[in-house]
Amino acid sequence: MQYSRASIAGASVGFFLIISAILVGTNNLLGFLSIEGLMIVVGGSLAVAFMSFEANYVMEALRSIGLMFKKAETTHENLQKDLIEIINWARIVKDRGLLGLESETDKKGINDPFVRYGINMVVSNYEPEDVRRMMETAADAAYERATIPSRVLAAMAGHAPAFGMVGTLVGMVIMLGNLDSDMSGIGAGLSISLLATLYGVVTARMVYMPASAKLQQKQEALRFRNQLITEGMVLLVANKSPRYIQDRLNSFLSFESHYDLDHLPRRALGT
Repeated sequence: MQYSRASIAGASVGFFLIISAILVGTNNLLGFLSIEGLMIVVGGSLAVAFMSFEANYVMEALRSIGLMFKKAETTHENLQKDLIEIINWARIVKDRGLLGLESETDKKGINDPFVRYGINMVVSNYEPEDVRRMMETAADAAYERATIPSRVLAAMAGHAPAFGMVGTLVGMVIMLGNLDSDMSGIGAGLSISLLATLYGVVTARMVYMPASAKLQQKQEALRFRNQLITEGMVLLVANKSPRYIQDRLNSFLSFESHYDLDHLPRRALGT
């Protein structure tokens, strides 16, 4: 598993600055730990998430918090290998027909479900526009399902500060309730009041929102890649030449990553 250094560095610097600011002001770091505040903020945000979304999406969203430190497998920059594979399939279709492509892909084995679906569409003798419509529908449906955990995290980011305010109100009630009797309870109530607000803001801004944005970014990149795959499958059905497919799919890549049939990237526009 490859990890994103930028994500790890960003999280480390962010929490380091927060902790450093606390240490500059006080030596009592444990004074910023409130189990009650964490229970209100984290527990409340989770409760509302399970009330608002299906449990499997919430669990997937929680798992994706750790995955935001993982390097994205699909980006706009690493699509060249998909382009090369489609060009190779075009050569097979040109030399051996669609049955040759079916035989080659069955022998090789394709793990990507979207690509496997596309190959099935190609060898089923559908018209190019039928293949386009079916694959675009499949890509859009996959994108909608995959972005639900991102929406769960975005909702939790909105709920966390609100539950921080709930913790503030609870702490204020505890503090005011101890004004006429046990004055020692004032400090505990005030601590819950302020720390719950702190936890709500920090978890929303440093955990839920970054995880939601990172997951959304990964799915956007995967959706873009599926658009390239869709276009490639349509061109295969239309029996376009490998050179035509290369030039058409190069439009999905940056100019520096354009691929030529001699396996050399085009380093400048127009070369």
